[in-house]
Amino acid sequence: MKIFLKLLVIVALVLGCKEKSTNKKKNDEIKTYKTIGYLEKLDDNFDEYVPPSAKIEVIAGGFTWTEGPVWIPKVQCLLFSDVPQNINYKWTEKEGVSEFLNPSGYTGATKKRQGSNGMFLDHQENLILCQTGDRVVARYTGSYSNPVSKFEVIANQFEGKRFNAPNDLTIDKKGNIYFTDPNFGIEEGAKEIPYQGVYKIDTKGQVKLLTKKWKTPNGIGLSPDEKTLYIANSEPAMFVSYAVSEEGILTNEKLILDMKDILKKSISKQKPDGMAIKKDGTVFLTGPDGIFVFDKNGIHLGTIKTNKLTSNCAFNEDESVLYVSCHQLILRIKLK
Repeated sequence: MKIFLKLLVIVALVLGCKEKSTNKKKNDEIKTYKTIGYLEKLDDNFDEYVPPSAKIEVIAGGFTWTEGPVWIPKVQCLLFSDVPQNINYKWTEKEGVSEFLNPSGYTGATKKRQGSNGMFLDHQENLILCQTGDRVVARYTGSYSNPVSKFEVIANQFEGKRFNAPNDLTIDKKGNIYFTDPNFGIEEGAKEIPYQGVYKIDTKGQVKLLTKKWKTPNGIGLSPDEKTLYIANSEPAMFVSYAVSEEGILTNEKLILDMKDILKKSISKQKPDGMAIKKDGTVFLTGPDGIFVFDKNGIHLGTIKTNKLTSNCAFNEDESVLYVSCHQLILRIKLK
């Protein structure tokens, strides 16, 4: 009997040690991140998209100027650009940050130029990039598991003249690409097109000018029904929308928000930039001091305040997480 009791004690001790070891392992896997900023609610509906308990987590840092975040579902990773360094990085919860593409947007051999900026996935999960340095819109032809800087040019000119500096893009369900072409980073004397345009590249590779009205068209996005095109303009600081036809004709221009006065009062002085649009039509737009949240009717519900230069954002596949490029940082906000 005594021997049996001793055996029970030994088994209990062993199981207890295993349980403690398992719990310790689980605790070790839970990462905590520094947080910044706060939430500014203007409408009660803001809570439906950004819960009051949401934190702005800093998941990576130490970069020069981050841009173009995009979530890759098949490998569960975030890709983003460090534009001045001509490098794309990869982030995962488990492994953190690693270099993904170097070079990312300028593949020439002369003076160093800017790398990729905006990125987007087509419906085959191919990575499409605005390559600012090469002045093209391109498709990445390498793999996500063993990255190598291999690209295929989709478009590089309009009416025989090279683009300025492709900046940001979005893709519709048919595979048509819409992108902005300001003059950010273009070398003096290299400009061939006398204006800054917004373009559409159809599935056959044909390029159509949609508008040349704006001095610095920056971020761009499509509504879920693809009948509305959103454009963020840096100068003047405005967020506008257009009705867009299947042929790429823009009509019914609407001013959603003039950010001139907001910009004057801001800490960062960041002008309207990139955006991410939810499946229900809610728009998350980066701009002065953070991310502005608009419902599908253009009502400003509130702002995720970083109080820093905030350039672009992207959702994960189920829209439960928003990733944000923010000057030298990459941020994460867990949503509803």
